[in-house]
Amino acid sequence: MRVLLWPIHGGYTDAFVRGAHEYLLAVPGDGPGEDDGVGCWGWEHARAVPLHALGEEDIDIVVLQRPEELALVEQLTGRVPGRDVPAVYLEHNTPGPSAFATRHPLADQRRIPIAHVTHFNRLFWDSGNARTTVVEHGVPDPGPLYTGELPRIGVVVNEPVRRWRATGTDLLPQFTREAPVDVFGIDAGRLADAFPGHTDIHPAESLPPRLLHAELARRRVYVHPFRWTSLGLSLLEAMHLGMPVAALATTEAGRAVPPDAGVASTDVDELRRAVRTFLHEPEWARDVGARARTHALTHYGLPAFLARWDDVLTETVDATRRAAAALRRRRAAAAHPHAPTGGNAATTIGAPVP
Repeated sequence: MRVLLWPIHGGYTDAFVRGAHEYLLAVPGDGPGEDDGVGCWGWEHARAVPLHALGEEDIDIVVLQRPEELALVEQLTGRVPGRDVPAVYLEHNTPGPSAFATRHPLADQRRIPIAHVTHFNRLFWDSGNARTTVVEHGVPDPGPLYTGELPRIGVVVNEPVRRWRATGTDLLPQFTREAPVDVFGIDAGRLADAFPGHTDIHPAESLPPRLLHAELARRRVYVHPFRWTSLGLSLLEAMHLGMPVAALATTEAGRAVPPDAGVASTDVDELRRAVRTFLHEPEWARDVGARARTHALTHYGLPAFLARWDDVLTETVDATRRAAAALRRRRAAAAHPHAPTGGNAATTIGAPVP
């Protein structure tokens, strides 16, 4: 299939476009650049398509990720998502600000299914009449790079100051009571101003994935302090690296970290005790990290992720085509009310994705 999407989430896109389809990445200007999430990747099956050229492309399905993309697709291609071109809405985020009562922007329709990235998100979003499914995260395997040679804590969070309580940035000083905390991610440098008196919080520049994985794997333990986000790819990447993890048991993290692969708890003191143990018992940390890697490969590996997406894309295209065929039959019947129907013309509009 030829799949259109906006590459707004670099890490997720990196996994998604490793499938067997042709991926059309909508970018501004005349082609990929450093700021559009495309120029720094070498994807074999993906190519950048400037927005002004989208109308010339033969598109089989659109993967929407923001409400405004509904209008953008129609404006740029002349095709209405869910009617003229099959579409699925990929929801990355937890609902908010009213967690369990927030209505999804696509709740009041049946043409475009919503694919949630976690079961928690599917449970908490009010998706109304929309069809829903879950495609759990999958990440490319960076390899068992864990050395744990540095008795320090690794954290990965983008924009930690702007996102603050959502990402648990305010909790970081509590973990410095156990060891220095090295924070990797976009705008991590702003932490120096946010915590002027905490010399044990060390912000690092945003690194390319390969360098980030190598540096993170040198830290003894990974801490995931996120309060209210979808299951972070950084947690799954740390587990793939073979790192022991200590995570807040919020949103989907409690399901992602089994008891033998790390510690997940809403008790920060319990997480601190786990971190302390990992720091002081490196062999135990290595054993737990090895189990974390096994679990991550089994449950969040790339093959299962891509296979599930293949199912969702195929099911969505088939459902849209059946609905379009049924609509044509109804229109033909209305135009020629006395003509033979040629068989059962029952509509399949709104048929759920299995």
